[in-house]
Amino acid sequence: MPPHLHIYREPESAIGTLEGLPEPAVGIPLRDLLPLMAMAQRRNYLWLKDFLDDEVRITEDLHEVLLNFRPQRPTAS
Repeated sequence: MPPHLHIYREPESAIGTLEGLPEPAVGIPLRDLLPLMAMAQRRNYLWLKDFLDDEVRITEDLHEVLLNFRPQRPTAS
């Protein structure tokens, strides 16, 4: 059974606008989004390619974790 999505709408005053990008309209927990995105990638759904250049906004703490989690490339000595 696919995961049930919980949609949370933020007040308009809390949503910032990035230059040239539409305002985010829907917020969902990452735990609901990740399984769907992983399934779309595994099954090679074409619609996913339409969104590959879209920017996703994340919290600063998640960004820091992801930067530290990224595998370190060996440097040439």
